Amino acid sequence: MIIAHTPDADDAFMFYGLLTGKIATNLKITHIVEDIETLNRKAFQGEIDVTAISAHAYAFLHPKYRILSAGASIGDGYGPVVVARSGMDVKGKRIAVPGKYTTANLLLKLAVDDFQPVEMQFDEIIPAVQRGQVDAGLVIHEAQITYPQHGLEKVLDLWDWWHKKTELPLPLGINAIKRNVPEAAQREFLVALRDSVQYALDHVEEAMQYAMKYSRGADKELVTKFALMYVNKYTYEMTEEVVKAFDMLYRMAGRKGLFAKPPLDILFL
Repeated sequence: MIIAHTPDADDAFMFYGLLTGKIATNLKITHIVEDIETLNRKAFQGEIDVTAISAHAYAFLHPKYRILSAGASIGDGYGPVVVARSGMDVKGKRIAVPGKYTTANLLLKLAVDDFQPVEMQFDEIIPAVQRGQVDAGLVIHEAQITYPQHGLEKVLDLWDWWHKKTELPLPLGINAIKRNVPEAAQREFLVALRDSVQYALDHVEEAMQYAMKYSRGADKELVTKFALMYVNKYTYEMTEEVVKAFDMLYRMAGRKGLFAKPPLDILFL
């Protein structure tokens, strides 16, 4: 079974137990790491059995993949932000986005009617804003909390926008499994992933030692803060509130004509 996650501390943290043999499984696992937009695009080709994808991408990938109820990245009090060198109205501006199919990009489209997206890899966005290559940047991962260190200001907080609209948690990323994987194997993997999430939460220091290889130079305290933001109770298992949030996200996109609302197919134990 080929599985993939992003080069980010929160993903590495949650997969630590599974990928280091702390969590026993009969599944033979091959492990790859790519940025989220690369994984979104690989999923369109059906190249990976289990992969991290954006909640946005699932709207187009549901014929090939179903959502796992464990392993999701759900914001609760935080989420993607738009940053710039100084305060501004983002309407009509050139904004660097971390990929067409990222949920951050979808949220920005829902929140702002008129902007010019400039696609680039997530870790190129802050330097592009600093150089003035773009007016602003939509940042994800640890940049959501490190942008002040780079002399940038927050000009739009998409968590605030979402929460005022819905009063729900913010669905961002999911782990998805190919539909052609046998049902028994799907369920076995889900159990292993859920156990891996719990192992990390029970052994934070140990799991963080592993996750620090994806720290991109950030200090351990900050990386730990970020990992624990996105590996939480919702990551262990989606709640009814989270399912409602996915449904709301897709309804809002459908009403805006961005895509047809996909069926929500979530594998629960």
